[in-house]
Amino acid sequence: MNRYPVWKYAILVIALLVGTLFTLPNFFGEAPAVQVSAAKATARVDADTLARVEQALQAAGAPPEAISLDGASVRARFATPDAQLKAKDAIERALIPDAADPSYVVALNLLSRSPAWLTKLGAAPMYLGLDLRGGVHFMLQVDMAAALDKRAESLAGDLRSVLRDKNVRHSGIARNGQTIEIQARDQATADAVRNALSDQFADLQSAVAPNGGEFKVTASIRPEAVRRVQDLALKQNITTLHNRINELGVAEPVIQQQGLDRIVVQLPGVQDTAKAKDILGRTATLEVRMVDESSDARAAEAGRGNVPFGSERYPERSGQPIVVKKQVVLTGENLTDAQPGFDSQTQEPTVNLTLDAKGARIFRDVTRENVGKRMAIVLFEKGKGEVVTAPVIRSEISGGRVQISGRMTTVEANDTALLLRAGSLAAPMEIIEERTIGPSLGAENISRGFHSVAWGLAAIAAFMCVYYALFGVFSSIALAVNVLMLVAILSMLQATLTLPGIAAMALALGVAIDSNVLINERIREELRNGAAPQAAIHAGYERAWATILDSNVTTLIAGLALLAFGSGPVRGFAVVHCIGILTSMFSAVFFSRGLVNLWYGRKKKLKSVSIGTVWRPETPSAPGGTLPAAK
Repeated sequence: MNRYPVWKYAILVIALLVGTLFTLPNFFGEAPAVQVSAAKATARVDADTLARVEQALQAAGAPPEAISLDGASVRARFATPDAQLKAKDAIERALIPDAADPSYVVALNLLSRSPAWLTKLGAAPMYLGLDLRGGVHFMLQVDMAAALDKRAESLAGDLRSVLRDKNVRHSGIARNGQTIEIQARDQATADAVRNALSDQFADLQSAVAPNGGEFKVTASIRPEAVRRVQDLALKQNITTLHNRINELGVAEPVIQQQGLDRIVVQLPGVQDTAKAKDILGRTATLEVRMVDESSDARAAEAGRGNVPFGSERYPERSGQPIVVKKQVVLTGENLTDAQPGFDSQTQEPTVNLTLDAKGARIFRDVTRENVGKRMAIVLFEKGKGEVVTAPVIRSEISGGRVQISGRMTTVEANDTALLLRAGSLAAPMEIIEERTIGPSLGAENISRGFHSVAWGLAAIAAFMCVYYALFGVFSSIALAVNVLMLVAILSMLQATLTLPGIAAMALALGVAIDSNVLINERIREELRNGAAPQAAIHAGYERAWATILDSNVTTLIAGLALLAFGSGPVRGFAVVHCIGILTSMFSAVFFSRGLVNLWYGRKKKLKSVSIGTVWRPETPSAPGGTLPAAK
């Protein structure tokens, strides 16, 4: 009746072993570390960079405890913060000869002290949030006016193409801030312009006014379209920040919207505010422009004259200057994918681009009208422009698939594809608030959180052991297993633990022990009704299950609602809360019954169980107060 088959005990043992394995890395703590990442698209972090870092550390007398090449960054771990700072200075001297134009970001960080054998098994500690680990917090203000200016510029270019296709002969199109002004010679032309606007530009509203002997059509962005542009700009900037920071190897950054035009960025483990700004400064914008082919532009490239009006001069990767027109043909918004490849005929490295529908149409028109001319892809990084590549247009390109080739190595093709794939900022941003949380404060928060959970567990265990005797011991062991499984699952999922998460962990203890209280009281009730001890244990678990399931499901629904509609700390609380409910059902029912079955199930003639005092109402036939079946 109260015996588990061997396979159930095997499941319990495996669950305990796996839980212990994935929980262990959380007890080793973190060590001071230095992280080296690329600060430019042209810089690479590879095995050669790792060797240079090792040589610099050995020469400076600051050997690391461990050093590795992890993705796109080199990470070196040290014993003390003093060694960390010494190593940072040595690495900067070796890798950054010109501080004004750094090719690498050398940032202070924290790394787990987990032994190598645990890491090889895939066991890693939970990520810790900013309040537990320390790090930097930024509030970024998005320049919505710039986003609207960019949208107006794009609409002005589209309007030129539409009026040309419809053969509407206007006197000129100019953008004035966020409005577009079209000069028309007569009323008929003005009406044709307004018809084109109403037919194909739903985001624009227009008005006609006399302008000397002509008419001026003024088109402005509708209020609902303004809100949509601002919302899309904010979302695109958040996505781009995610891509950039993830490429730089920052573990579990928090990047989320706050209000209508602000973004919060939290980088746990990064202690150097200046370097954190460098990481954010890696965000770049990409633009496609035509190369200025005039003789004045060629002279300006050779340094023999000024840059022509309407053009700008930027350096290529080789350092050679190139003059491009100011008018932007395409931006990174029109790219949906970018992959490196090889030309099928020349076998040269290429970058294969995929454009959205609007970008494909613009690119088709531009390439048709500029065959034999050069088109430049300009990367703007930290306020400086650089021409990534400037290929010659061989023929009209349609279909939305573009191949860029010429004077690129395989490495450069991969870098360019990665940069294009990561996207561009829809609008500039500036830091309006920054805050640094030191690791000592994070360690204090961890200590207090750990003590709250530990003392809560100890108090509950003491009460259960006193009130329910041996069954209280079983319940306390099951409660400890619940905490073990909860931490293990959070570690396996690589979840981020914050102070609200620790609060949810403490709450999970109360939820978990509630199930054991229901089971123990149900067993007592069966004993009061005169059931045999073995039958009372069996009936107690079976009949308490429905109540446990109902109570946990209703609590889980509340947790899922917090997870679905909450944000930030609320979601962190909800994640731990929901996982804690699931682990409590496993430990309180499945694991605790395994312990009871192991202890009592082998006894065929069980006369009593240790579950505390079982009070029985007095009856004429039984004036005594207790049952002999419990003690």
